[in-house]
Amino acid sequence: MSAFRSGFIAIIGRPNVGKSTLMNAMVGEKVAIVSNRPQTTRNRIMGISTQEDSQIVFLDTPGLHTPRNRLGEYMMKSTQDALQGIDALIVMVDATAVGKQDRTVVEDMSKHKVKKVLVLNKIDLLEPQSLLTLIASFADAGYDDIIPVSARSGDGMSQLKELLISYLPEGPQYFPSDAITDQPERLICGELIREKALYHLKEEVPHGIGVEMMSIKNLSPNLIEIHATIYCERPAHKGIIIGKQGSMLKLIGQEARRDIETLLGNHVHLQLWVKVRENWRNRMDDLRTLGYEDKE
Repeated sequence: MSAFRSGFIAIIGRPNVGKSTLMNAMVGEKVAIVSNRPQTTRNRIMGISTQEDSQIVFLDTPGLHTPRNRLGEYMMKSTQDALQGIDALIVMVDATAVGKQDRTVVEDMSKHKVKKVLVLNKIDLLEPQSLLTLIASFADAGYDDIIPVSARSGDGMSQLKELLISYLPEGPQYFPSDAITDQPERLICGELIREKALYHLKEEVPHGIGVEMMSIKNLSPNLIEIHATIYCERPAHKGIIIGKQGSMLKLIGQEARRDIETLLGNHVHLQLWVKVRENWRNRMDDLRTLGYEDKE
């Protein structure tokens, strides 16, 4: 019988390259929210994939960007912290839009002294000849492997997982076989609400949104009541989030409730409020209230 392999693998890349989609696909469950907005992921999120002979602990990180406020600084610290003590590294680029900043990230990350794979994502949107040219352009980038995938359609994902397992050292099983994340359910519920808001709101609103989980109560064996507050930074944004006669808030709530019911395996009564908290992304007390706090 082969020895059990286990280890921690960080997923690094610029915003919107598909890091969270990749981790969700690897884990087989939705443990990180996804949207087409930059900087959707704000915390380091752990996703766990356990097989008979291995356990991969993925660390999904905020997209690499230049911070413009304290929240941005916190996000970049989360990414740097995730690189400490890892066994392997996934560096991702969007194969349809590789620019100078992507190549800078690829070059910077190549210096880490661990096994590393360059993952070219979204190949389902790329012509085969363009993909071959792109792979050739990274031939001397200093990576152990270059793997083209589509995290959304699944192309190349099984090959990537086999490769990642081969990178891992022999080691213990860190988490129970049925564990998929280290995130508490309370935090995931808040993130699911934020995901729906990100999906439906106009360009200028999403970055200034935070969700505070006020309470989660079991009303009966089959019903959970959740109260949550969506914070925004400007009074004008509050009106947009609520919508005409409450229509937008109702839509966000309905879609979030469905995902939360799937997560919790129970019926959910979800109550949402909207409050203005100006400039909260630059205030440490507000960042802590909304769950953005150093774990050290």
